[in-house]
Amino acid sequence: MASPTLDYVPCADADGGHRMAYWTWGDATAARVIVCVHGLSRQGRDFDVLAQALLAGSGGPLRVVCPDVVGRGRSDWLKNPQGYALPTYAADMLAMLGQLQARSPIQDLSWCGTSMGGLIGMAVAGTPGLPLPAPVRRLLLNDVGPVIQWQAIERIGAYLGQAGRFASLQEAADAMWRISSSFGPHTPEQWLALSRPMVRELPGGGLTLHYDPAIGVPLRAMTAQEAEQGQAALWALYDAITARTLLTRGAQSDLLARETALRMTQRGPRAQLIEFEGVGHAPMFVVPDQVQVAASFLLQP
Repeated sequence: MASPTLDYVPCADADGGHRMAYWTWGDATAARVIVCVHGLSRQGRDFDVLAQALLAGSGGPLRVVCPDVVGRGRSDWLKNPQGYALPTYAADMLAMLGQLQARSPIQDLSWCGTSMGGLIGMAVAGTPGLPLPAPVRRLLLNDVGPVIQWQAIERIGAYLGQAGRFASLQEAADAMWRISSSFGPHTPEQWLALSRPMVRELPGGGLTLHYDPAIGVPLRAMTAQEAEQGQAALWALYDAITARTLLTRGAQSDLLARETALRMTQRGPRAQLIEFEGVGHAPMFVVPDQVQVAASFLLQP
């Protein structure tokens, strides 16, 4: 399997700044760029299979860029956990896009975001006047929308931040599967490949999950009323999107209600909706039918 290149971009914050890591697949000088952003506790290597499929089907030069959102993977941890929020994440993506643009100009920009990564994509594509190197032309929102079901927030909050200690990769993979079976059917080999970048070695031996446990602090502090109040702002972002938009949904998702998904097909960019049976929150774009749907959309002329 080909490997991506790891790079870093300096990002501003109130505590002296931090670095965000990102993985680049393909031609680092390509004018066509697809950014793929992961979910809340994941990291950029979730998109290894999709990135390779995109390169195989592109028919020309292509950069696929997969960041580790701050606090995850190879990126720095924030000194203040209250910074783990959408404004920080969107600002970091602008810094990354600026660095990519400076190294080789971007003419065609697409975005694929799973869950949190989709919310970041809504902020980037739906906020007027941002200094983007090029407009977002194709936006794939994976199992997320302006309304997030409260029971899903409670479910995720119950385990988020419990990074654990594991004797082996397999033990860590088994523990992650117990909280992630809603991702849908994967072979043991596929799940092990998804799990490997999710762990890091501990100084005294053993493994732990590769994120800052404090990323869960803002989520657990949120109330149902605050979550509901935030919906209006997210709908405003969504309604301002001009990119061609595809909404993918796990048919058994507890985070994105089907009612919300249908509303998203009728307002704003009027997303096309595709649902995957036997999957909850969230599809991972590893199994062939999901990869084909995502690649076909993101590689449209």
